[in-house]
Amino acid sequence: MIIGKSIPVKLHIIDKDYVIACPEEEHETLMASARYLNEKVQIVREGGKVVSTERIVVISALNIIHEYLQYKQSTEEDKNHLQEKIELALSEIK
Repeated sequence: MIIGKSIPVKLHIIDKDYVIACPEEEHETLMASARYLNEKVQIVREGGKVVSTERIVVISALNIIHEYLQYKQSTEEDKNHLQEKIELALSEIK
């Protein structure tokens, strides 16, 4: 795959603006990532127990990583289960 040129992308994350260079074809994914991060930050803020911005970001990042790892594990389990079904079906054909 040939990666296109990098473009500057302006993101508004946690009440601050950032300009980040990213490949043109990844622009939408980067924007979606920033929106998702902002949503998670808002949830932590609304919880009211964490006050500092740094801690809010760390807690939000940990929550996102936790979600990702759960999804990854679930996907791997689904893949293994499907593989078992395929092998069983193939063994019945023989």
